[in-house]
Amino acid sequence: MRKLGTIDLEILHLAVKEKGTFNETNLENSKLKRLGVGKILDSLASLKDRKFLSLNSDGSFSITPVAREILWSNTIPNWAKVLRLLQIRSCSMEEIIDILRLPENKIFEEIERLRKNQLVLMSPQRQEDKIIKVYEILPEGIEEIDKTETDGFEKVMFGEIKPEVEILSMIDEIKKDVQDSQIDLEKKNKIVDKLSTLKSKLNI
Repeated sequence: MRKLGTIDLEILHLAVKEKGTFNETNLENSKLKRLGVGKILDSLASLKDRKFLSLNSDGSFSITPVAREILWSNTIPNWAKVLRLLQIRSCSMEEIIDILRLPENKIFEEIERLRKNQLVLMSPQRQEDKIIKVYEILPEGIEEIDKTETDGFEKVMFGEIKPEVEILSMIDEIKKDVQDSQIDLEKKNKIVDKLSTLKSKLNI
């Protein structure tokens, strides 16, 4: 996959939301305006040079088929779209749905499969007094999506999740939940220690 930066992703996402073409007004009304004119122009020029955007006669920009092939093509499996997106940046479930333009049930199904195969990690994070589940790609996930560049998508097989792997994953998630909670530090450490002991005693 041709690599995208976070600003590249934001601009292409804007194009997708605007049915493929956006103009100066769309940029002004988006969160991209925080970057300033110079940064936006540099990013637009870079995307145009890489054939991800084309410049129209009226000064607007259109996303190209080459750019759509990264995250928005029907030829790419949904699990691969999720991994490619998380390789660019960590996202909440809502952000993944919004960027990929896919139904929530499909995204949730793929996320769960990737998480249980230990390709993606969910981390609770506090944002504006709320706990948000944020998903990030693990090294194994990067390795898996990188392999598709040479082997193709059809050769990637997700096997049945071994029960012991799922147990370890659940213990790790509970530890993260405890560490991010507001309970007393001493109690928090005791719970985490007990979970670590449980994990080692399972001997898996």
